Amino acid sequence: MALLEIEDLHVELPGTARPILDGVSLTVSAGEFVALVGESGSGKSVTARAALGLLPPGARTAGHVRVGGTDLLTSDATTLRDIRTATASMIFQDPRASINPVRRVGDFLTESLRRNHGWPRARANARAVELLAAVGLPDPARHLTQYPHELSGGMLQRVMIAGALTVEPELLLCDEPTTALDVTTQAEILAILGRLRRERGLGVLFITHDVDLAAAVADRVYVMYAGRIVETAAAMDLFGRPRHPYTSGLLGSTPQLEGPAIRLTPVPGAPMSLLESAPGCAFAARCHFAEPGTCDETPPTLQPYGPTLAACHRAGELTDLPGAPGSQKGRVT
Repeated sequence: MALLEIEDLHVELPGTARPILDGVSLTVSAGEFVALVGESGSGKSVTARAALGLLPPGARTAGHVRVGGTDLLTSDATTLRDIRTATASMIFQDPRASINPVRRVGDFLTESLRRNHGWPRARANARAVELLAAVGLPDPARHLTQYPHELSGGMLQRVMIAGALTVEPELLLCDEPTTALDVTTQAEILAILGRLRRERGLGVLFITHDVDLAAAVADRVYVMYAGRIVETAAAMDLFGRPRHPYTSGLLGSTPQLEGPAIRLTPVPGAPMSLLESAPGCAFAARCHFAEPGTCDETPPTLQPYGPTLAACHRAGELTDLPGAPGSQKGRVT
C-alpha cells in the first residue's frame, strides 16, 4: 500500500473561475522519491498541503487523500493531529517564514516532542542535538541556543529538515526546499534528503519548478499544469522522451551547463490564473500543436503511451518532442 495516495482530488475556493486542483491523482510509496513539477500557481503546494489536511479555509473538496490508509478529507481533528505528529511531515520553502524569529532553534525543534509526546526537556534536547548532527550541522548543541537570524539560509533549511524528522515520519513532503539556496548548498540539502531516504526508508514528495533537478533526484515525476496532472512517468522515460508539449516546453526553456550551447525556447504566453477557465485543455492557448475544435473544447485525460501517461489529445501523433539535450525538434507524424 502506498504511503500517500491522492485519488481524483478536486479543490475549489470561492471567487475562482476554476478549481485549484482538478482531478489530481498521485502516489508515493515507502523509499520512493517522487517529484511534482510545474510553474508557479500550478497547484503543487496545495497538493502537498492536502496530504497534511492543511487546505485553505472555505475549500470545497472531492476525492480522496490517504496517508497510511487514512483518508484525511473525512478525518477529525484528532486524527489529523496524529498524522502530522507521527506519520507525515513537511519542509516548507522559506525557513525564515516558518521558524519563529524570537524563539531559539532548540525551542522550535523540541516543542512537538514535549507537547505532543510528553518528553521531558532533557530527552527532547538530546534528540534535537542528534537530529542537527544527522543533517550535517557542526556543533549542534550550540545551535540549539541560537536564534534564527544567527544562522545562514542553508543552515536554517537543515534545521527545518531536522524539525520535520522529530516525529520520525514515514512520509516527507518537501515544498521547494532548495529554491532560495546557492548551488553548493542546494546539492548538500539534496544529498541529506537522499541519505535519509535510504537510511530510513522515507517516502518523499519533492515539489520543484526545476525540471533538471527533478530528473536528477526523482524516481518518478508528475508534471502539473493549471491544477491538473498532464504527464507522469519514471524520470528517465519522461525527460528522455516527453509526450506532452508542456513538459517539452519546460525542458526547452531550461539552460544546460554542459554540452554545446543551444538557444532556449520559452513556453509562449502566461500560466492560466485562477480567474480564468478553459473548457478543453488548459494548455491549448500556449501550445504549438493545439488543434481547434478538439484541444480547446474537450479536456484530455491521462492515457498510456509506452511507459508514460500523458493528458494530450495529440500525444500519439507527436514524436521527437525535445527532451534530453540533443533531441530533435518536435514534429507531427
